[in-house]
Amino acid sequence: MGLHDDRIVIVTGAGQGIGREHALEFARQGAKVVVNDLGSTDDTVAEIKAMGGEAVASNDDVSDWDAAGRLVASAVDTFGDLHVLVNNAGILRDKMFVNMDVGMWDDVMRVHLRGTFCPTRHAVDYWRSKHKAGEPVSHPRIVNTSSPSGLYGNVGQSNYGAAKAAIAAFTVILADELSRLGVTVNAIAPSALTQMTAGLDAYVAKLEEIKEKTGFDYGSPANIAPPVVWLASPEASQITGRVFNVKGGRIGVAETWVAGPSEEKYAKWDPAELGEVIPRLVAEARPNSDGSGQPRQGA
Repeated sequence: MGLHDDRIVIVTGAGQGIGREHALEFARQGAKVVVNDLGSTDDTVAEIKAMGGEAVASNDDVSDWDAAGRLVASAVDTFGDLHVLVNNAGILRDKMFVNMDVGMWDDVMRVHLRGTFCPTRHAVDYWRSKHKAGEPVSHPRIVNTSSPSGLYGNVGQSNYGAAKAAIAAFTVILADELSRLGVTVNAIAPSALTQMTAGLDAYVAKLEEIKEKTGFDYGSPANIAPPVVWLASPEASQITGRVFNVKGGRIGVAETWVAGPSEEKYAKWDPAELGEVIPRLVAEARPNSDGSGQPRQGA
């Protein structure tokens, strides 16, 4: 028995990397999987079928409204239902901000943000229609993909980080809105060695060093799948609106923005007064995180 026996799952960006590992692990847990990617999905589908699972390919563009509708329809038409949507598709257009052009910005926003919104909206419409008809889907789940770049920042990724931060906020808000339908919404902020991280030499070297020292393939994208598969399962009914850091064998909860130190008076502030107030409040506040999620040193 698997966590997802007879459950129907869509994984976007599943042709390779982290998405491919999601699709394979869902299949190992008994799910029927719609493998979505603009690139080739043949290898992923073939591997699922070779292990005795069921899968179907989709090359629909998740950032296109009509194509995302076809994606959701393909799950229902092929397998009869939809239980899980994993929004994983993404691209990089890294550049220091002073050299970034509007096309680089728009491409990343389109794939990450619109590419999360469109399939999610169609999936929610399906679940809502079933709910209204008195035939609610069993344990509907959405798992989004944020990033440490969006939660903690990373130089050269203002477009990617902004999109991933937005996905984290989208996750928290949607969890509140969809609770009445029984839909849980969570996200992961993964770190792994994939085609998207191949050019980050220092990062690659660090993970390779861990592998050499421990024998554990710390950077493998396969490490990211287990928390996603569990969050998408019926066992995770009480977990929603959360973002999880996932890296190697580490799983942690990413805490959201919280209101820090403040000062209030019942009158309009004079700008001249704030030269003392704002620096003091900043000194009392926790420092911003560095790229690993730890307090920035010297801040």
